[in-house]
Amino acid sequence: MRRCSLAGLVSCMTLQAALGPQAQAAIIGTCTITVVNAGTMTTNGALNVLASNQAGGNAAVVTVEPDSLVCSILNLLDCYGLSAPPPAAFLSAPAGGGDSVTYASSYAVDGGAPVSGAVVTRLVNGTYTVAVDLTASRAAGTFPAGSYQAQVLVRCE
Repeated sequence: MRRCSLAGLVSCMTLQAALGPQAQAAIIGTCTITVVNAGTMTTNGALNVLASNQAGGNAAVVTVEPDSLVCSILNLLDCYGLSAPPPAAFLSAPAGGGDSVTYASSYAVDGGAPVSGAVVTRLVNGTYTVAVDLTASRAAGTFPAGSYQAQVLVRCE
């Protein structure tokens, strides 16, 4: 397993379905995730929500490429599971910025309807474009001024 991360909204991870020689991985399969662009979260007027799907924000975008010879040979329809669960905390935030915050993520595959980040979407071999959104909501008060960074781990398993 090789991981790469950005200090933005999304991290990327290349999963190898089996540990061992490359030939074995080619038979069992791989799923490659490539970050196209990191997202941008903006605040709402009340300063208590940071979200990538608000005016001025934008979703992170990744490409996901599952590939498995076994799936091709057996014509399986659900070889890989894609998800993008929300983080537990900001990677960085000003003092007090992460207090009493809840996180919610969603993603949309190839322009489809968004689904909750924790929901697993089954994929077959191919190339998919996935837009990932993140919302951070403060239970009380406003977000302190400063720079915030969050990271959603996109999974293809």
